[in-house]
Amino acid sequence: MKSFEVPIIYRSPLISAIKKKRKEMDKMKKDFTPTLLDFGPVQVFLARHFGFCYGVENAIEIAFRTVEENPGKRIFLLSEMIHNPQVNADLESHGIKFLQDTYGKQLVSFDELNSDDIVIIPAFGTTLEIEKKLYDIGIPAKKYNTTCPFVEKVWNRGEAIAKDNYTIVIHGKPDHEETRATFSRAAAHAPSVVIKDIKQAQELAKYITGEKKTTQFYSEFNGQYSEGFHVERDLGRIGVVNQTTMLATDTQAIADFLKQIMIRKYGNNAEGHFADTRDTLCYATNDNQSAVTAMLETKADLAIVVGGYNSSNTSHLVELCEEKLPTYFISNEDKILSRRDILHYDFHIKQEILTSNYLPRREPVKILVTSGASCPDAIVEVVIKKIISFYPAEKNTEQLTGEFQ
Repeated sequence: MKSFEVPIIYRSPLISAIKKKRKEMDKMKKDFTPTLLDFGPVQVFLARHFGFCYGVENAIEIAFRTVEENPGKRIFLLSEMIHNPQVNADLESHGIKFLQDTYGKQLVSFDELNSDDIVIIPAFGTTLEIEKKLYDIGIPAKKYNTTCPFVEKVWNRGEAIAKDNYTIVIHGKPDHEETRATFSRAAAHAPSVVIKDIKQAQELAKYITGEKKTTQFYSEFNGQYSEGFHVERDLGRIGVVNQTTMLATDTQAIADFLKQIMIRKYGNNAEGHFADTRDTLCYATNDNQSAVTAMLETKADLAIVVGGYNSSNTSHLVELCEEKLPTYFISNEDKILSRRDILHYDFHIKQEILTSNYLPRREPVKILVTSGASCPDAIVEVVIKKIISFYPAEKNTEQLTGEFQ
């Protein structure tokens, strides 16, 4: 796989050595067991896969190269490059300005742009409508396009099933940049509808079976269906694609459920009413989720998940960990206030909360650690350093780095 030129400030000597060693020992990526970092009174179990993925590194490389190659030019990012506050702050410090926030709210009007400006498309992609706006101004949207190839794969899958006259059902968060981009492109080819979760899939099924009046659909799924969507006509043949960072098990459950609904309604003829699309999660999302599942088989006291609070893939890692043990979702080491207190994000209520006595008194303390696909390894290392600083550790990170080289 291609390697990218990512600023050294995002790299970690320890984690780079670990990842290199694990890759050499497991080239086929079949071993999902965590890596033990034994500091004596603290034992850190590091997930097999975590951190920057292909799409993120590609986006970061393009963004910094664009700045370097275009001195004096105004450079804008359509929205957050990735969902990591440090990376986005670094880009801003290099003079890049955001046109929109992560929810699509305009920060700089398109009317203020001119054809000499550069606009970078983030890794999530963008809508056809915004692409057209940029081209109408004279800005070549595709010249500085960092859209992840795995997101584009979803778009291609949707277009393929649309050609066979299937309606596209998108499993994703309706207000997420990637889902908005995918919906825009799906709707250009076929009737499309976004569903958030299995509960919405169950409600959608009631319109397929006729249990609900069609008129209710338009208020229940307001803002989540394409223009001209006709319930009776457009829910007879469906196929499922997804936002690439959703939980794999959730997407599979939705697809299996809707397929069974079609079998129940159409019996032996159901095959022509449901498009069996292969899973459209990206490889990193799959690997990171599988690594967390394997990591959770290790007996531990708590889990720490590092990443941006608005990162979808990171929140799903938190969700998996929460099922098994106390889990703390933090954006960086500053959230670890002391050996006693930690400030962490509860994505269910969308706010930070303070927890005391998060570290048990017994030793060794066993901690599971992972991070999202947009989190620099350097942040993970300093999180580990912060934790072990509270103990008379028998080894430091520099010594462990040597052991993995």
